[in-house]
Amino acid sequence: MRQARFRALITLYSLEPRPEALHPAVPQFHNHTRALMVRAHPLRQLGSTRYFTSEISWDGEEPLRRGDSCVVTVTVTDDEVGEYLGAGQRFTLWSGGEVGYGTISRKVYTEYSPS
Repeated sequence: MRQARFRALITLYSLEPRPEALHPAVPQFHNHTRALMVRAHPLRQLGSTRYFTSEISWDGEEPLRRGDSCVVTVTVTDDEVGEYLGAGQRFTLWSGGEVGYGTISRKVYTEYSPS
């Protein structure tokens, strides 16, 4: 599996854009969270969106709450990550519903390992 790490700016929705959008049981996210998935469209072709399990971390130890914006590190392990995530790519944050959005600023690490 291929692992990639990106820097990104994310924003969590402060108010629910629609009643089912924000998962009510998760009002905040602690550092090094795996509770958020990244949903992205393909970079260079038409196709369906993909959901990527990720670890999202940031410099502070304070949890992220509704309405917060933060520069984070997003780590994804998936063989197709390079086809969906890259500098400038917008994505949606998902946790049982849409909870925010982000934009990747740059790739900071890529690793290939045998599966």
